[in-house]
Amino acid sequence: MKIRTVCLATAALATALSAGSALALDADAAQALAKKEGCTKCHAVDKKKEAKSLTEISKSLKGKADAEAKLLHHLTSGEMVKFEDGKEEEHKILKTKDKAEIKNLTDWILSLGK
Repeated sequence: MKIRTVCLATAALATALSAGSALALDADAAQALAKKEGCTKCHAVDKKKEAKSLTEISKSLKGKADAEAKLLHHLTSGEMVKFEDGKEEEHKILKTKDKAEIKNLTDWILSLGK
């Protein structure tokens, strides 16, 4: 009976670990998506370009309970953004509708400010 319990526990642990790794952040895929979607035209990872760096954005959202929701809204709503020179334009909306890709991108951006 003990052997069966140990085997079941081991199998459950292996399943949990493999599920966790499947959900792990894929920074390379997130960066590729950011480039493909045109995010890197205005944003660099760690320095200011035409707009704030992704790291700066992450730091501004750090510790906020609604950080992921705010970032997701920004990437998918086309809200107006204002640049330092005063010009305003609609933020580009992500073309991908793949929720896993979008989640990975938002998770990656939010991880940059740590």
